[in-house]
Amino acid sequence: MSEAALGAGETRWRRAGTGRPIVFIHGVGMASAVWAPQIEAFAATHTAVAYDMLGHGGSALPPERPGLSDYSDQLRSLLDTLDLDRAVVVGHSMGALVALEFALNHPDRTLGVAALNAVYRRTPAQREAVLDRARRIEAEGPGGAVDGTIARWFGDPVPAALAAVAGQTRAFLESADPVGYARTYRLFASSDAAHAGRLGGLAVPALFLTGEADPNSSPEMSRAMAAAVPRGRAEILPGERHMMSLTAPALVNARLRAFVEEAP
Repeated sequence: MSEAALGAGETRWRRAGTGRPIVFIHGVGMASAVWAPQIEAFAATHTAVAYDMLGHGGSALPPERPGLSDYSDQLRSLLDTLDLDRAVVVGHSMGALVALEFALNHPDRTLGVAALNAVYRRTPAQREAVLDRARRIEAEGPGGAVDGTIARWFGDPVPAALAAVAGQTRAFLESADPVGYARTYRLFASSDAAHAGRLGGLAVPALFLTGEADPNSSPEMSRAMAAAVPRGRAEILPGERHMMSLTAPALVNARLRAFVEEAP
């Protein structure tokens, strides 16, 4: 792990390998270490970077009422600090929102963007459910929603084959900074339409990848986003759920590698 001073705070990151840069952005309640299978796979051929987003891991807290631009600016500052002119940006869940925001705001710094398990235009019922979870997290801290999160992401009961990665994910959630988690989750809960009407202006290649069995980052959402992007495509992984980068890393890495190698 390395640290760098970025403006008023700090960002902690992991970096390995050399070659075309790929930056990985985790979801709410996670940390850069969740990308270990991807860092290991890509470091042999690329500069692979994963970092803790604002309010997570070793990075500084976001503002009390953050916007997606705060998280996008964090990535821009990190690229500047690491002397990386451009990168392929890969984001998961909340990280996918950040990756898309960055690509829209900084196309000159983006070789391509991959949005994994992204959310887009939730239904009213989905929106109310996620806002209710945000209120619980603010009131009770990270532990207040962990059981439900594990059930949504892995199944209820968790299949025996996924018990280890479910336990790893639970550890991330339970150790999350309560203030950073709550502030970031509040933004995540209210940002599913943040890019509606803007995706047509996305100037770089875009991959929207999700799991067939992910009800909250559904295949329909990924297909709708891909259809709105001039150079977008959607791919759906059969049987996978929300944490497919951990539960099916070889498959996810293969899809990402194919996309990265196509990027100009």
